[in-house]
Amino acid sequence: MHVNGMQNGSRVGRLWLLCWYWAPPLVYAALIFAFSSLSHPEATLPSFLTALGDKTLHVVEYGVLGALCYRAFRSAAGVWGARYRLPLAILAAAVYGITDEVHQAFVPLREASGWDWLADTVGTMVGVVGWRYFREP
Repeated sequence: MHVNGMQNGSRVGRLWLLCWYWAPPLVYAALIFAFSSLSHPEATLPSFLTALGDKTLHVVEYGVLGALCYRAFRSAAGVWGARYRLPLAILAAAVYGITDEVHQAFVPLREASGWDWLADTVGTMVGVVGWRYFREP
């Protein structure tokens, strides 16, 4: 059956594709937001993670977000998004890092930090380039 020139099955397939690729970075971003909402997030983390240090945690955390964004732009953002997936993924995760720092400024006992955002952005670049290197030889 055709609806507006599009088969019903391809519409469902497109929706599934969008969910498959965009749900992981969105859910992961929501987890980042949830941990940023805690006054003492270190109390909820395993001790081996807190032993890594604050900036290392930021790099790892945003490395994962960057890789997930890259994956989504590569596979479910259309031709233009796929072509510019590397800068778009870095931009998306880095901008999210800014919003995360602003959000933390309003959480009791937390503060916004440009150094944290820089660690977020470095982590994003590592995650994006790493994903590209290992998944697109």
